[in-house]
Amino acid sequence: MTAHAGLEARKPPADAADRAAAEPVRSRSPSRLAWERFRRDRTAVASLAVLMLITAFAALAPLWAHLTGHPYAATFPRTGLDAGGQPRGPGAGFPLGADQLGRDVLVRAAYGARISLTAGIGAAALASAAGTLAGTLAGFAGGALDTLLARLMDMVLALPYLLVAIMLATTVRVSSSAASLAMTILVIAFFSFAAYGRTIRGQVLSLKQSQFIEAARALGASDARIMAGEILPNLAAPITVLTSLLIPSSIVSEATLSFLGVGVRPPMPSWGSMLGEGGDAFRTAWWLLAVPGSLLLATTLAFNLLGDGVRNALDPRGERAAGGR
Repeated sequence: MTAHAGLEARKPPADAADRAAAEPVRSRSPSRLAWERFRRDRTAVASLAVLMLITAFAALAPLWAHLTGHPYAATFPRTGLDAGGQPRGPGAGFPLGADQLGRDVLVRAAYGARISLTAGIGAAALASAAGTLAGTLAGFAGGALDTLLARLMDMVLALPYLLVAIMLATTVRVSSSAASLAMTILVIAFFSFAAYGRTIRGQVLSLKQSQFIEAARALGASDARIMAGEILPNLAAPITVLTSLLIPSSIVSEATLSFLGVGVRPPMPSWGSMLGEGGDAFRTAWWLLAVPGSLLLATTLAFNLLGDGVRNALDPRGERAAGGR
């Protein structure tokens, strides 16, 4: 009797069981499933939080300049340099120190974050659009067009990136910092779309052999309809992953060009130019390399970890699902 009473006590109430049986089963969309997998990945969520903080730091650059009273291009030799002409370290007047000309490192780092994020996202967006177009056309059309586009992408991959960028910077003169930033974005996008396009081409070649493409052809769908309605929607996941991984490489490329003096023109600050300017004074002013270097490292690492999390969320059949062990 006691065991039977215990079993009866553990049974759910009849009304609760009836409600559970009557409640309809709600289906979850692929995007919701991907979001649930993504938010279980603590590393990816932490990387997203870091990127949000860096974006807020860049967006509030005019506020930092207003609070400190130091525009990014203004020099303050009396307060920013000591009696020996050396830059002052972090303190009340300059929260992250000053550089060799007495400029505020905090304000310049905030405006440099704007340049890096703009260059990285802008170049990645252009390379993504061009690579998706070239890869889709090459993989779907085949024949002579595929050969032409594939050889064009091979030629771009064979070009020495830094040498061509330096040559363009020395031959094409720009009159403003905005124009030099636009030129830098175009150069980075041009040398990034080829590898992107080859990856998309491989995906399209695989999708073209799928049964749903053959079914669409049997129903009389045109090539344009198949590419727009069948191929491109199935490329959303690889495009998202490739773009998220292309942003940090574009940021590093912009920093490299600015470090070499062929990127964004002064007086607009860039993390790469700040690293180049602070190399000579590193022994006496460590913050000149530590501040832009730490921001550059944190941004690129966060984007790479975020891209890894997005890939695992969109492709749970991969080596490691997001949040898995």
